[in-house]
Amino acid sequence: MDASALSPETLQKFRSNFYADPKNILAQNVCTRIDPLDVCLSRKHLEETQHVFTHKVETEAKPITNQKNTGRCWIFATLNVIRIPFMKQYNLDEFEFSQAYLFFWDKIERCNYFLTNMVKTAQAGEPVDGRLVSFLLHDPTCDGGQWDMIVNLINKHGLMPKKCFPESFSCESSLRMNAILKSKLREYTKDLRNLVSEGVSDGEIRSRIEQQMADVYRIVGICLGIPPETFSWEYYDKTKQFNSVGPVTPLDFYVKYVKPYYNVDDKVCLVTDPRPTNSYGKAYTVDYLGNVVDGRPIIYNNQPVELLMKLAAESIKSLEPVWFGCEVCKRFAGKQGIEDLKVHDFKLVFGVDVTLGLTKAERLLYGESMMTHAMAFTAVTLDGEGNPTKFRVENSWGDDRGEKGYLVMSSDWFKEFVFEVVVDKKFVPPEVLEVFSMEPIVLPAWDPMGTLAH
Repeated sequence: MDASALSPETLQKFRSNFYADPKNILAQNVCTRIDPLDVCLSRKHLEETQHVFTHKVETEAKPITNQKNTGRCWIFATLNVIRIPFMKQYNLDEFEFSQAYLFFWDKIERCNYFLTNMVKTAQAGEPVDGRLVSFLLHDPTCDGGQWDMIVNLINKHGLMPKKCFPESFSCESSLRMNAILKSKLREYTKDLRNLVSEGVSDGEIRSRIEQQMADVYRIVGICLGIPPETFSWEYYDKTKQFNSVGPVTPLDFYVKYVKPYYNVDDKVCLVTDPRPTNSYGKAYTVDYLGNVVDGRPIIYNNQPVELLMKLAAESIKSLEPVWFGCEVCKRFAGKQGIEDLKVHDFKLVFGVDVTLGLTKAERLLYGESMMTHAMAFTAVTLDGEGNPTKFRVENSWGDDRGEKGYLVMSSDWFKEFVFEVVVDKKFVPPEVLEVFSMEPIVLPAWDPMGTLAH
């Protein structure tokens, strides 16, 4: 027997040791009947956690949004942040921008971006079974995204109210539509690679992509509906006064009615990647990551996590909400809406700690951590020295978790599991803004910093 194989004697020792400890038997009795994470919840810590904060945005928006069974958190988080100053300006009780509108255009633009990249990889001689093309083909169109990707969509296609382009079945449950699109995109990739190998002209390739995109447009349009070219928006403000906007195009609606109060081009995205290979104070991008051909690239301005936390707090103190990306499900009590390193006591139940055995940098290196979700900060508590101790988080999972849809996050959790924040450039020191003018270092397509929030 190989020296590393588990012998019957070793397995018997494990079994005997397990049952020799009564605490293991108690933990087994409970965990075989109840969610293990619920078993690990610290009652004491739940008692100590309160949804009360020293600084809060002036008015939190209503209603709490719900992305349902989709990976649209990056869209929801952005629109949740934008609607706060918009609702204040137009004196609204409740309002939502159409998440379905941006979802529609992201599907169209991203499929075109993917097919364009498939041609580039073929022209570069990348084999179809090589790591790069295999990675890109694994998930040709997902729902997730990044900050620069939402900026591309808004600057090109604008915004509209949800009442003017509401949700559809595939908006709220995108699995079937995505499966159809993925099958067609892989089929189209084979077709395009054949054209490249045959040496046809660039014009012929562009013509073929246009034909393929006509099919994609039809599929997406059937599943999501097709947004109107112009719309009229009628609403009552808080004084019950009737108001009407339009007819107007979605782009003009953004430029005239939204941009003066929230300009996406005035916001900058800062990330924190502590891996030793990726220095702070430099710009990074991820190969083949994006959604709009000829749109702005994904640029990561890498800074220490303490700066991200400081700028997020400064924004909230100035009554401006903050878009951010994190790994949401680690040390997270979902029902209670608590993100805190002490909310679960894994060692008490299992005899070992979980997650924190590696540093943040090590978790990135070993596949244990990556950004998975985007949300919005709306409040912060500062201690006597002005340091953040906890944040209030607006999520997009409905109002039946946490405090009516809001979460509370400790500053220690922020340091371990938050990866990026978006703040107005007026809060950012000049030397940090200068990083955006640097030529970005290109990370490979499969790098964990290329993971999309969903």
